[in-house]
Amino acid sequence: MVDYGKELNPEQLQVVMATGGPILVIAGAGSGKTRTITYRVARLIESGVRPENVLLATFTNKAAREMLGRVEMLTGIDISRLWGGTFHHIANLILRRAGYLLGYNSNYSIIDSEDSRQLINTCISELGIDSGSEKFPKGNVIGDIISLSINTGDSIDKVVTKRNPYFYNRIDKIEGVASRYQTRKKELNVMDFDDLLINLRRLLVGFPDVLKEYSGRLRHVLVDEYQDTNLIQAEILDLLASHHRNLMVVGDDSQSIYSFRGANFANIIKFSDKYPDAKIFRLETNYRSTPEILNLANMSIVNNERQFKKSLKAVRSGGIRPVLAPAENVIQQANFVAQRVLELISEDISLGEIAVLYRAHYHSMELQMELTRRGIPFEIRSGIRFFEQAHIKDVTSFMRIMVNPFDELAWKRLLMLYRNVGKVTAERIWKFISAQADPLSAVLSDDFLKCVSKKVGAGLEKFRKLIKNLVDSTDSKTPAEIIETVLGSGYHEYLQERYTDIESREEDLNQLGNFSRKFNSLENFLSELALLTNMDEDEDRADRDKDKIILSTIHQAKGLEWSAVFMIWCSDGMIPLARSLKEPEGEEEERRLFYVAATRAKDQLYFCYPLIDYKRGMGNTVLSPSRFIEELTPSSPTAANRLYDQWIVNYSSNFYE
Repeated sequence: MVDYGKELNPEQLQVVMATGGPILVIAGAGSGKTRTITYRVARLIESGVRPENVLLATFTNKAAREMLGRVEMLTGIDISRLWGGTFHHIANLILRRAGYLLGYNSNYSIIDSEDSRQLINTCISELGIDSGSEKFPKGNVIGDIISLSINTGDSIDKVVTKRNPYFYNRIDKIEGVASRYQTRKKELNVMDFDDLLINLRRLLVGFPDVLKEYSGRLRHVLVDEYQDTNLIQAEILDLLASHHRNLMVVGDDSQSIYSFRGANFANIIKFSDKYPDAKIFRLETNYRSTPEILNLANMSIVNNERQFKKSLKAVRSGGIRPVLAPAENVIQQANFVAQRVLELISEDISLGEIAVLYRAHYHSMELQMELTRRGIPFEIRSGIRFFEQAHIKDVTSFMRIMVNPFDELAWKRLLMLYRNVGKVTAERIWKFISAQADPLSAVLSDDFLKCVSKKVGAGLEKFRKLIKNLVDSTDSKTPAEIIETVLGSGYHEYLQERYTDIESREEDLNQLGNFSRKFNSLENFLSELALLTNMDEDEDRADRDKDKIILSTIHQAKGLEWSAVFMIWCSDGMIPLARSLKEPEGEEEERRLFYVAATRAKDQLYFCYPLIDYKRGMGNTVLSPSRFIEELTPSSPTAANRLYDQWIVNYSSNFYE
């Protein structure tokens, strides 16, 4: 038998030994929630509950495997029959057995996002929509609209209005494609990942015998990261636990940060409204961070109105106070982080124990360049390296052909941005223009459109106008102005049609334009980018097996921890992100992001922000520290002059001199 009193702290022990019925566990950051769930499952099995009568729902199969492996080691009992895994895994188990009631054969296929995109594009063609000649979203964009509609419970009309308003004049056709997509999946006997969830709900709601079978079998239902569930997932849990009512949900409302993916914050906040007899437990003992870091996190999150009040308490003794490091500009911000990283290394902190977190991917651009210059290896967790992103390479390709008109790769990349231009057409055009003395002038000649069909000509006419605009003023155009010209000449619409995250991609390009102003010519700018990319590749090969600093968005960092954490761009408008404040309850979710980032740090925490930023059309702009930092300071003007003295070390500006 497991000695639970010895293995668990009093808060965890209460949860593990609790009797049945609905249970809500508010598990603060670093409080051992995984350990608590693991021991709860072990105790249920030790008390006589058979493994096949227990369901453990998680958001990753890895988490389920780790927890169940630990349970098996604790109890010495074969638990292979326990229902453990992701919501999609559990849905698939049930649908394989009973999906025939919904008209599916048991051998249905599960399609991934790429298969889904291709099938949606097929539906567009089958409906006779000429996506090549009219502004119409691509398959991946429509797929995102359909998925968000399913996971939030909103109509297609409402999702388009909120997320893609520039396509609202095509709403009837988008709804037609969505309807056709559902029909075609049924005909092909396939389901996408959203279908697994919505079909399981349909099965449990529409067939009482199926609900009776599974809710009767599952005596205990446990779920991890409950704050990340959407409406469908929460309803599925309610249905599966409806017979025995032994539903234990574990999560942290202060770490609910995925509303953009359809996660419903109300699920955890209103759990006790749905289950008035629910027992509520709090795990507030933190094993990760120093008291100084936890005090800061507690002071921040208390400003949210909608939350379960809690205060994390540190097991560890005192440490270093968090650091505020204002920098003159974004270049000095990157310089500070890189320099401090080198100092940490000299203090025997490994690179793998250092992370830099930020709200948006483009915030890391200057830091990526500075770390590369200094030979400090890093790993990007927020996406691919900034300068390797498709939209960045698209725009820099326009610069490349201005500098080198015989850059074949850049030409072909650009040509294929236009409607109906594929590899064959791009090759034909390249052969024509490369045979001329000046490819740029050849594009503007009357013979240019003669080498392609009329179907292609309409799109390429826009390309010619853009090239003419660039050629006429190349000598005076800076990289930033070229970016602005490209965005204003059709590339903005290209982004709308092909990507679901258009705002963040445009922010990337704006930031690239701001950064490019430090270079006095296109040649210097492009050379610097090329050299940095090559250095990245060389370093990746040479240091493949070495520790690397982690660069990550806050969203990607959730659930992880490091000895030292740097938060960069802690400026108002960056964290919180300005566009997020337009969303209902957006500020509170942004504050939860700030809280999540702070609680990733075990020993050292740094808040960095530039005092001055350059924005096109506005010149130099004075930035304020994030409101989440400002709200931690005394309110009186006199006290405000002694910024953060009570809780944070303020780096002297002498550091930068």
